[in-house]
Amino acid sequence: MISRKNATLVGLLAIFFWSAIVGLIRGVTESLGAVGGAAMIYTVASVLLLFTAGFPKLHEFPRRYLIWGSILFVAYELCLSLSIGYARSNRQAIEVGMVNYLWPALTMVFAIAFNNQKSSLLIVPGFAIAITGVCWVLGGDEGLDFAGMLANIQDTPLSYGLAFVGALIWATYCTITAMISDGKNGITLFFMLTACVLWVQYLATGAPAMRFDLSAVIYLALAGAVMGFGYGAWNVGILHGNVTILAGASYFIPVFSAALAAAILRTPLSPPFWQGAAMVCAGSILCWLATRGRPSKAA
Repeated sequence: MISRKNATLVGLLAIFFWSAIVGLIRGVTESLGAVGGAAMIYTVASVLLLFTAGFPKLHEFPRRYLIWGSILFVAYELCLSLSIGYARSNRQAIEVGMVNYLWPALTMVFAIAFNNQKSSLLIVPGFAIAITGVCWVLGGDEGLDFAGMLANIQDTPLSYGLAFVGALIWATYCTITAMISDGKNGITLFFMLTACVLWVQYLATGAPAMRFDLSAVIYLALAGAVMGFGYGAWNVGILHGNVTILAGASYFIPVFSAALAAAILRTPLSPPFWQGAAMVCAGSILCWLATRGRPSKAA
């Protein structure tokens, strides 16, 4: 059996994988298009999950989880991948990823509102700091500049809108599945459904033909691998590793993600961007601390 230390390291590897997703999705979509690239990524990830996690025994799953889990997961993955793919530039793609990382703070707020999760007053400054951090990022090189933020959003409203809606959907998914999943994990099924929906969209909208080259193939292989293996590594970590370390490390994903995306896409980021990313992390951590050690009434 894997040791607790090794399992924790495997879980930390999942955090590294997930942090690379924004940059790799953008790399794929630059060659294969927003919809076609996303369809290819989730197809590759689905195949990898079939071999690593296997296909779930659906008859053992609660029906509510199958229905709502499928709808919310697919909707979130569509928002995530297409928001990055539709961005006008690599810098915008990284900013869109930061908007998506509002989901940890939103999850805590939703848990308080809908799961009767107890919390301290830290939730208020925590959520405010996370929101301010995103505004700081979207303000560009000026930092907290509302005029610049609005101009930035108006340049590509669909991309930023999808990212924000995705954050709301994923927070809802985390809140609902905690109540209705009965400990089951339908990740392989959900990835396959996401791939199918994207292929239907690709064929129905007459998207341009995908242009494969060596760079596209490398990005595609890496993106599929980090998505497929990321969930597998995370399951090992939370089942057999130090959950406290993994939970704490996961709240630094916005900074890790921005750093990896900047490196992968060769896109320099300004000091105000890093300040905003740090605020998103700090706000999420405060939201987490506000609910730590305070079980919900339902539990």
